[in-house]
Amino acid sequence: MGWRVVIELSISVVVPVKDDGELLRRCLGALAKQTRRPDEIVVVDNGSSDHSAQVARDAGARVVFVEGGGIPAASAAGYDAAGFDVIARLDADCLPEPAWLERVETALVAHPDAVAVTGGAHFIDGPKPLRGMLAAFYLGAYFGTVYLALGHMPLFGSNFALRRDAWVAVSDAVHRGDSFVHDDMDLSLHIGPRRRIRYVRGLGMGISMRPLFDASGFATRIRRGFHSLTIHWPHDFPWLRWARRLGRQAGSVVSSDGSRS
Repeated sequence: MGWRVVIELSISVVVPVKDDGELLRRCLGALAKQTRRPDEIVVVDNGSSDHSAQVARDAGARVVFVEGGGIPAASAAGYDAAGFDVIARLDADCLPEPAWLERVETALVAHPDAVAVTGGAHFIDGPKPLRGMLAAFYLGAYFGTVYLALGHMPLFGSNFALRRDAWVAVSDAVHRGDSFVHDDMDLSLHIGPRRRIRYVRGLGMGISMRPLFDASGFATRIRRGFHSLTIHWPHDFPWLRWARRLGRQAGSVVSSDGSRS
């Protein structure tokens, strides 16, 4: 008779929020309906003036307060506070499908070489005829351009999960004090390409179309993206990251053949 080893991972969910109490309520309601329940939920209140913290407490979440610093500081504080094997991240205006955490856990167990998994999303608001097309454009542009700049798959901040030991390894290096960085891009830069980020189809995440309807805000997001890359230059010029990645891959192939270590 054969034996099957079942590996289980404990999961913390981190949700940064600022003045989005009602959307946070919806998000936490969806987390309460997960087929694989989170082991803890950490809501990081980044200086809200509304009832976000009370909404979090009412849902049984642990609240961490961070005054100022924007999303980078809030996210990092949440990851620091997370106490379980895996740190899953989404935003307060996200709506995860019921099997989101189950799929996250399944992917990480199936791919022990990956320190993080990430996925795409679909829009849950805005004009219905445009949702599919705009999601494909928005996320395709993000993953495509950032992949080329990083030399590996990036994390998408509204839908990813990271092994806690990987966070501990880079937590002192991320630019948590720079409120103009995109925290997911910055974290991606520090994780890879030495560690593997795996894209998983069908994780199941709904996101808001709000960023696309603010022209000035969208332009700012692009500037922040460029800033998130250039603060790592010249050491992390894209061609240097690609060269390091390809060099490591070549070394791994040679090593696996037994020719040299």
